[in-house]
Amino acid sequence: MPRFLTMVRVDEQNLPAEGPGPEFEERMGALFEEITKAGVMLDTAGLTPTSEATRVTWSGGRIGFTDGPFTETKEVVGGYSLIQAKDKAEAVEWAKRFLEIHPAEWNVTCEVREIVEG
Repeated sequence: MPRFLTMVRVDEQNLPAEGPGPEFEERMGALFEEITKAGVMLDTAGLTPTSEATRVTWSGGRIGFTDGPFTETKEVVGGYSLIQAKDKAEAVEWAKRFLEIHPAEWNVTCEVREIVEG
């Protein structure tokens, strides 16, 4: 079965200060339990904010380092999941269900990409 990387993109500057409530955590826990029991979830995690990150770039034959936060970036990867699904349609369906758990006022995007094997 193919594997897929789901990158969860968020706008760090506009995340609600109060964070998610307990109802959100309960819904997320239930979904993670379901996707794990289905044998789809291989790994998942949130990422630290860009204020704690470093970008390493290669340009013009030179290495460059930029410490966060990256204020010029509107959307950043805030988390990921690595799943194994029968096809892209199933992977996208899980991403859709993940997004629907979030409060309506949040802006969250999931980018679903198949991992090239071999």
